[in-house]
Amino acid sequence: MAKTRAIVKRRKAIRNIRKITRTMELIATARFQKTMQRATEAEAFTRKIAELAADLSASATNIQHPLLEKRDPVKRTLILVIGSNRGLCGGYNAAIIREAAAAIHKVLPAGATSGENLHLEIVGKRIITWVKYQRIAYAKGYTNFEDKPQYAEVEEIADRYIALYVSGKVDRVDVAYSKFINAAKQIPVVETLLPLAPEPAKEQKKPATTVEYEFMPTAKEILEEILPVSFKIRLFKCFLDAAVSEQIARRVAMKAATENAGDMIKSLTQQYNRARQAQITKEIAEVIGGAESLK
Repeated sequence: MAKTRAIVKRRKAIRNIRKITRTMELIATARFQKTMQRATEAEAFTRKIAELAADLSASATNIQHPLLEKRDPVKRTLILVIGSNRGLCGGYNAAIIREAAAAIHKVLPAGATSGENLHLEIVGKRIITWVKYQRIAYAKGYTNFEDKPQYAEVEEIADRYIALYVSGKVDRVDVAYSKFINAAKQIPVVETLLPLAPEPAKEQKKPATTVEYEFMPTAKEILEEILPVSFKIRLFKCFLDAAVSEQIARRVAMKAATENAGDMIKSLTQQYNRARQAQITKEIAEVIGGAESLK
């Protein structure tokens, strides 16, 4: 009797867990649809403004802009790692951490956890926890970004990065995040946003073409407006990609958890039926044995 009670209690607990994971799956699905819409809408604009900046830079060959300046050697690198505040999203954060750790170890000396050649900033409580556990020094941590990053918040960060780069305090800006390709594919990557360069994917799809521009008022003034905006939009797109990738990872993880809970409930139901059948058989045998003893 005690065994069947334990099975019933455990089955009830798993059913409650399944309700929770199913609800979280539905919430993640709804959030994913909204974040994917934002990321998709931003994709075309981000790509086009990057193309425009590249074409203008190529046309105005006599114009030099600090954001296009490639520095060699790179003395100080700024790395921004974008993760999540919450867990229950499978290997989402772990994949980003692997890429970020590789990038950090390329910059830092062997065995070091801090150095003048690294400026590290973190987005997400999960990544902050990992950095603290590894005792890696970081400059700033952000926990205010959820599934709806706002452009104004990202713009503040971008303006500061531009100021650091132009002043020469950093020589490169890298971002480690999960890049959204489509609903079935997200890739953890480390991309260099400064110095500005054309997007690699677009360079492969589109053959090189020569575009002639007439500048009004001047090429320098136009580039001074376009290039900072191009960087801000690309950084914002990183945050949007990270948001949609997190929701996809959470939806997949919660769906798998719901299915596993269903399998466990089936298994426990079978165990309960066997235990109950054995108990009934035992009780019948006892009754028959008692009746036989009275004869």
